[in-house]
Amino acid sequence: MAIDHLSEVLDLIEVRGQISGAFAVRGQWVAQSAIASPLKLSVMVRGRCRLSTDGLDAPIEMEAGDVAVLTGRSWLRAEGGGGDGPPVKVAPEAGDYALRVGGADFAVDDVVLGGHVELNPAGAALLTQALPPVTLIRASDTAAPALRACVDRLVQEVTGERMGASFAVRQHAQLLLLEVLRAYLGQAELPPGWLRALTDDRLRPALTLMHSEPGRSWGLEELARAAAMSRTSFAVRFRSVAGVPPLTYLSSWRMLLAQRALRDDDVRIGALAAQLGYASESAFSTAFKREVGEAPLRYRYRLRQAS
Repeated sequence: MAIDHLSEVLDLIEVRGQISGAFAVRGQWVAQSAIASPLKLSVMVRGRCRLSTDGLDAPIEMEAGDVAVLTGRSWLRAEGGGGDGPPVKVAPEAGDYALRVGGADFAVDDVVLGGHVELNPAGAALLTQALPPVTLIRASDTAAPALRACVDRLVQEVTGERMGASFAVRQHAQLLLLEVLRAYLGQAELPPGWLRALTDDRLRPALTLMHSEPGRSWGLEELARAAAMSRTSFAVRFRSVAGVPPLTYLSSWRMLLAQRALRDDDVRIGALAAQLGYASESAFSTAFKREVGEAPLRYRYRLRQAS
């Protein structure tokens, strides 16, 4: 089985999908809230709405089964429903999801799930760089069946009042995010960045080497040979696809590994530096501070104090 680089990265950046609220409403309605997380999910379970956020020239029309991911946005507004009278103000607040949508008439009511994605700082930087401000996956897209099944199972858990529902909701929210990413990867050509690099067949052999042995002193010649390309062609293609030169990508990958080790392990800084291919602890510390913004020991101390 080929190495699953996407799973590797998602594990490293500690992606955690969370459903943060839900509502069911009949008639005209409007919902507006501030966005505090780097990635916000909006799932139109039933009905339709017009979604607006900062940076959009015009509202997005969403229908049943559509999922929107808002990246690096500060506010969200959605309007839907029909009938006479002023719109009802609603909010997908956290709390008892079953109470909020369990009594909905799915043939008449509009039903919305709101969620967010929890990320460590490295993850926030990577995903906000890789994704556009708004990613809309429609129920009519080719990837829709898997996404729709994930949404339906999530709704079942939200409304079913079954034992272990909170745990199940978290797991299905994770899978929902994964299906959204898969669908996005299957759409139009991605912008340069790590996400596009992970999907490039010609670069995959070189990426596999760097991911498998990050502490090795890889040279451009070896990586190009693995990709069956000339050194020049490889360097040009890698930069056009990944947005950075190969050895810069390798350095960033090492820093992701370093951040996980500093969070989760008690490894000494000198030993970690050697594992990741740095000639000295000071060289590693300098590279880490340049990439992350603080020294390794300070990073470890801050995260452990916070936890």
